[in-house]
Amino acid sequence: MSIPTEERKDAVRRNAQSHFTHTERRDELVRNEIEKERAATDAKTAKLRALRLARDAAERELAQKTAGDKKPAAKKKAAAKAPARRKTA
Repeated sequence: MSIPTEERKDAVRRNAQSHFTHTERRDELVRNEIEKERAATDAKTAKLRALRLARDAAERELAQKTAGDKKPAAKKKAAAKAPARRKTA
């Protein structure tokens, strides 16, 4: 009682198709996971960039305010207090 050739071919074909579909599903899950990680990284990068730009703008604004408050005499005093450089041998 051997299995007819057509039935054997169909069984092999079904088995191969089953493996193929399992592989496709696994690949799709991996692609989805990578896409989620990439989206999370992009969101984190955008958030950090916005924070950095806000910090830089605040520092620039503070520097402009402090530069406007300083008097020219203060610059001369600071230059006069600078330590003398040593000569190297």
